[in-house]
Amino acid sequence: MALAADPDRAARVLKLSERQRAAAVSDNASLLHSPTMAAIDRYTGVLFDALDASTLDAPARAWLGARAFIHTAPFGPVRALDPIPSYRLAAGASLPDLPPLKRLWAPAVTEALEREAHPLVIDLRSQAYVALGPVPEGLASTYVRVVTDTADGSTRALNHFNKKAKGEFARRIAVDRPELATADDLIAWAAGAGIRMRPGAARGETELVVAE
Repeated sequence: MALAADPDRAARVLKLSERQRAAAVSDNASLLHSPTMAAIDRYTGVLFDALDASTLDAPARAWLGARAFIHTAPFGPVRALDPIPSYRLAAGASLPDLPPLKRLWAPAVTEALEREAHPLVIDLRSQAYVALGPVPEGLASTYVRVVTDTADGSTRALNHFNKKAKGEFARRIAVDRPELATADDLIAWAAGAGIRMRPGAARGETELVVAE
């Protein structure tokens, strides 16, 4: 909010385009008094377009509200139905007079995940948000990496298309609402749902395999 008092500086720090500048600075300036909406309805972009939360039925939305967290830069992990205002702050931003967000957030986020997480944490976050608060050691969890199998037999991680795959995955799990305690449970559920998942190359990871 303090940064928004200087629109030119805010635009530089937050890396805003000229088109984004006016609305983003205004949103940040009025953060404490802005209208709110459920987090899954607030966000836009490839992942949230694929999730298409507004078309989910009431039981699926309620399940997401109880089980799913969205990791935000200004508020930490919020539940899917928690009301939040519009804002502009990316995970990699460095705000003046504050430590890096990673140092500011990591202990509190990890503590919140340990306190609030259900038996299995299915971590769909980007690496930038993982850095803001790793899943604590000892908690059953798996990091989902979206990959594709290439014609030459190698496996390649996807960039842009991984967001669409994660959104579709989140929608399907909200519709099916399986009870999962381990990564093996997740892989078994996925097989029955027609989703290709397998243990990842790295410890603690599961691969979501999609076509390009």
